[in-house]
Amino acid sequence: MRQNRIARLVNSRRRDHLAPRAYILIETAVGKTNEVADALKNMPLMKAVDTVTGPFDIIAIAEADDLPDIGDLITDGMHRVPGIVKTVTCLSVGS
Repeated sequence: MRQNRIARLVNSRRRDHLAPRAYILIETAVGKTNEVADALKNMPLMKAVDTVTGPFDIIAIAEADDLPDIGDLITDGMHRVPGIVKTVTCLSVGS
């Protein structure tokens, strides 16, 4: 029984370490940044949503169990949010 608990702990840490993480750079329509940020904060898989200065208006961080979930979040979720003009997704390849 103790071995099973150790194996579960090791496997859970391995999953967390290997979970795909995406940094999503978002350009919004003028005056829509706060509305878009609020909508994104309520989406599953979102770990952080920050409004920023620079060429993009928002940087969001998403984590999922696998890469297709990240793709679905972006294409089926984020691209349907009114006010999003453009997204650029950067996948993490290590820490």
